[in-house]
Amino acid sequence: MVFETTLTADQVTTFTEQGYWRGGLITDQLDDCVTGRPGHTAVIDSRAEVTWAQLGALVDRAARGLLALGVRPGDVVSVQLPNWAEFLIAHLAACRIGAVTNPLVPTFREHELDFMLRLAETKVLIGPQVFRNHDYPAMYRALRDRLPELRQAVIVGEPGGGEPGTGQGELSWPELLRRGAAADHEEPLSHYRPDPNDVTLLVYTSGTTGEPKGVMHTHNTLGAAIAGLPQRLGLDSGSVLHTASTLGHLTGLLYAARLSLELGGATAVYQDVWRPEAFADLVSRHRITFTAGATPFLHDTLEVAAAGQRDLSSLTRFCCMGAPIPRALLRTAARRLPGLVTVGGWGQTENSMVAVSSPDAAEEKIAERDGFPLPGMRVRVVGPDGAPLPHDTEGRLQVAGPFLFVGYLKRLDVTRRLYTGEWFDTGDLATVDADGYLSITGRTKDIIVRGGENLPVAYIENVLHEYPRIRVAAVVGVPDPRLGERACAVVIPADGADRIRLPDIKQFLADKGVARNYWPERLAVVADLPRTPSGKVQKFALRRLIEEGALVVDPL
Repeated sequence: MVFETTLTADQVTTFTEQGYWRGGLITDQLDDCVTGRPGHTAVIDSRAEVTWAQLGALVDRAARGLLALGVRPGDVVSVQLPNWAEFLIAHLAACRIGAVTNPLVPTFREHELDFMLRLAETKVLIGPQVFRNHDYPAMYRALRDRLPELRQAVIVGEPGGGEPGTGQGELSWPELLRRGAAADHEEPLSHYRPDPNDVTLLVYTSGTTGEPKGVMHTHNTLGAAIAGLPQRLGLDSGSVLHTASTLGHLTGLLYAARLSLELGGATAVYQDVWRPEAFADLVSRHRITFTAGATPFLHDTLEVAAAGQRDLSSLTRFCCMGAPIPRALLRTAARRLPGLVTVGGWGQTENSMVAVSSPDAAEEKIAERDGFPLPGMRVRVVGPDGAPLPHDTEGRLQVAGPFLFVGYLKRLDVTRRLYTGEWFDTGDLATVDADGYLSITGRTKDIIVRGGENLPVAYIENVLHEYPRIRVAAVVGVPDPRLGERACAVVIPADGADRIRLPDIKQFLADKGVARNYWPERLAVVADLPRTPSGKVQKFALRRLIEEGALVVDPL
């Protein structure tokens, strides 16, 4: 496929001269890890442990196997695997031959895949035989009848469970590797080495608005996005990284899988199903030092820590993304895991993680802000006329720098509406303080306008998280014939909390000194919230559930 991007020669020159686009490939880092740490463990998953030497050999074999299936530079290889080592192997194999990886989360089903694979013109799809009781080969067979570009489905089975993929049009993962081994005598893989400015990743937006778009990243944009993180967070080759965030999303793929190579051969521990007790066991067994995920992951970890039955002392860094960290949660973390430093971070599929807190920042900076930009990235807040606004003034958040994507697949018109060639309009509302710290206050398309006044959604949610009876809170607007919208708090009760009532919440907010016009006027108590694969609450889905009457909402 030919990818139409926004990349310009001036950008290449500028970011290369500034040192942010280094011109290398992730496979160069793989080769360095294989040479420098061959016997060191590269990946631990629920199925196996793989050393760097083993990983390098498997990547080359899989790369040749893809070539044997007809994959060539610029072709898309979609990978819908759980957090297993084969995901990283497939990704690096595609990088090795200049193909484009399209990561897909395991929860996507036929409806989503039909759209995504069709748009990507996927040539090869790699998925599991079974995961969480779902039959993936059967789903892929139904899709192949409608997708003429899809040449092959490669199926990864359980270790020792025999070879899967005997159906028509399917190939087992071991057979892919055998075909690659048989082609070892053919032309060197270096013949297919891509240019660092070629598209290497096509990842779909997580869908907080309900409309996924295919985000294109190059080798250089992804490399730049990771390069500044080790120094900011104090990570090195001795770190042990963990992810329970799916590798099908940028969070898991970048900040565990690819980060381990950037660190020169760190060990990455993949968790394919989030269970806090299982995570605690992994920390204790493998001495995990770093993990990243949404705030609920931190809450769950602290609940396990309270039991005191596992040694979590090795865990020194927890990067929370997707929402501000409630101050009450920070204080609980400091009390239960005194060796743990919790930091906040903000980013998007389009720009990776732009801002991260410093581990030595003051508590209010970590709790009330979303970090400050990593090296190379710039942020600004603009008003309706596009002019920059002063510090601590809310407006539309724009970002610029070497991490930015190079366009939406086959939607260059949409890209150009949001991206001027320098500044990208994120769709977020934010403020930036005098120290450069960012504070996300809402979404330009996800705000509550009550009687002509914009309510500070993120601020209200942060205060609600301090209410002892509430575990998680999301605030959305519900239609009102007089005021346009009213604020509805959708909450998950804390463990052991008795009935949550709206008058009690209002009294709590009054005691906290929150302005009365900011108080939620409706309440829904739920067991869970609809989320994206990265853990962000899907506000559009919440509003739809309320409008359809699927949630019981307390009246005014």
